[in-house]
Amino acid sequence: MKLSYFIARRYLFSKKKHNAINIISGISVCGVTLATLALVCTLSVFNGFQDMVSTLFTAFDPEIKITAREGKVFDAHDERILALRALPQIDVFTETLEENAMVQYKDRQTMAVIKGVEDNFEQLTAIDSILFGNGDFLLKDHEVDYGIMGLELVYTLGTGIQFVHPLQVFMPKREGRVNMANPAASFQSGYLFSPGAVFAVKQQKYDGNYILTSLDFIRGMLNYTTEVSAIELKLKPNTNPERFRQEAAALLGSEFIIQNRYEQQSDVFRIMEIEKLISYVFLTFILLIACFNVIGSLSMLILDKRDDVVTLRNLGANNKLITNIFLAEGRMICFFGAITGIVLGLVLCLIQQQFGIITLGGGTNSFIVNSYPVSVHWQDVLLIFATVVIVGLLAVWYPVHYLIRRLL
Repeated sequence: MKLSYFIARRYLFSKKKHNAINIISGISVCGVTLATLALVCTLSVFNGFQDMVSTLFTAFDPEIKITAREGKVFDAHDERILALRALPQIDVFTETLEENAMVQYKDRQTMAVIKGVEDNFEQLTAIDSILFGNGDFLLKDHEVDYGIMGLELVYTLGTGIQFVHPLQVFMPKREGRVNMANPAASFQSGYLFSPGAVFAVKQQKYDGNYILTSLDFIRGMLNYTTEVSAIELKLKPNTNPERFRQEAAALLGSEFIIQNRYEQQSDVFRIMEIEKLISYVFLTFILLIACFNVIGSLSMLILDKRDDVVTLRNLGANNKLITNIFLAEGRMICFFGAITGIVLGLVLCLIQQQFGIITLGGGTNSFIVNSYPVSVHWQDVLLIFATVVIVGLLAVWYPVHYLIRRLL
């Protein structure tokens, strides 16, 4: 062990001449510990919310989604799309078509997004896990087409889960001019019936706007044949998604956009990352303020150890060694504070994960979860440890050099 660290360790744990110095040293460690604990818990809560949101979207969003870079639709029988369909890594290949429409049930009207999907959409996503009602995931039969609505849209239209009257859908005709004398003639209309089930993603974007129906229904409404707005894919187990994306991009070219689940919800996750970054920056400033206690502790220690410094100089110690002793003292305070704060933070996160002690409030069923979700990411723990150590070293370096020059 280096001489400077050996002496600094003795100074840290030994009793000082003045009891106040021991108290200030303890407060310094506690300050760094609390700031570190706050960083661990806060970043873990943000991770928990991000993981929770990603699981909610998983039940509706595909693993891979391919859309046209320009325009709303493209031909699903394009040679490149057919070549993509033949790739062995694909487990489920689904064509989808989305369009805005006005829907009416009795005397209530609202705007909605009609999403036409193929029958294998049930295999593409975990849609069964978010279905409610006595019915099944049914898109059409030999006579009628069915519409599976989001739960909030059901409340808006007042249909109920099992509605008796058909839901009328209006879409503007793609061809021809608008007849100002009879505007209704410029719209194509169709009817959707209830399969006895609705879905609830617990996200307003979906629950309040989307209706799932058959792909043939929406193609008939828009006079399309093989056009789609997106190709949605589920990959086989053990397939590397990024490697598949590279292969698909080389096959399709620059005219198509290939997105994973996170990129499909990029706005949501970008906002959460920004919030997490801002919280990290603010807590780092709090950590910097806590390090001022370390400076005060070192100042008192330097005054208390004047006689020791004289003895060390008589034994041949130079100014560099003396400076390194007190710098090592500051490093050790920051190090012990960081370790203690991380351990306590991880313990609190574990307790929150198991028991959900800190709740969101608002009564039962007011939120998706009753307590704050927590997820510890080890890269965040390493970042916090590095932040505490670096901030602590930078905070004490100049004051120690200044105080030694002035006081010793």
